Amino acid sequence: MELSILYSIPRSGFLDSFFLFCSKAAGQYGQLWLIIGIVLAVFKKTRKTGIAVLISFVGVLLLGELLLKHLVTRARPFTFDETFKLLVVPPTSSSFPSTHSAFAFAAATAVFMNYRKAGIAVYIFAALVAFSRLYLFVHFPTDVLCGILLGIAVGIAAVKVSNPLMGKLAKE
Repeated sequence: MELSILYSIPRSGFLDSFFLFCSKAAGQYGQLWLIIGIVLAVFKKTRKTGIAVLISFVGVLLLGELLLKHLVTRARPFTFDETFKLLVVPPTSSSFPSTHSAFAFAAATAVFMNYRKAGIAVYIFAALVAFSRLYLFVHFPTDVLCGILLGIAVGIAAVKVSNPLMGKLAKE
């Protein structure tokens, strides 16, 4: 069932390039979000958001990449159909959950909870990153959906942790 959904996604040269860019821009282990978190943390005005993004990065790394991927060792879609032409080097890690999606939605949630307009823009990019993983045939829809849900939950938790933390640091 999930494979048939992936086969129904239309392909074109432009879309290949666009979704390849979205996926690679986010980085294999969410490096884009790590850099954004560091940059935001440098400036006093955005420091609270930057800290939340960095906490969410660590949360997804621990829960998604280091825990869930090793507990749920799900094969990737391209292993079921080796005739499908991949546009990326085949990932060797487990398919579940999509940590590209989790990193993106965790950061988007952290930004959105502090800056609504900027958060909407980051959510749009996060959605493109998540869809790119389906388009590139490296995740099943449920991998991406669970990555999105994990990211949102971790992003909310990161903001809830960073707000009191920033309050304590401001008092010192």
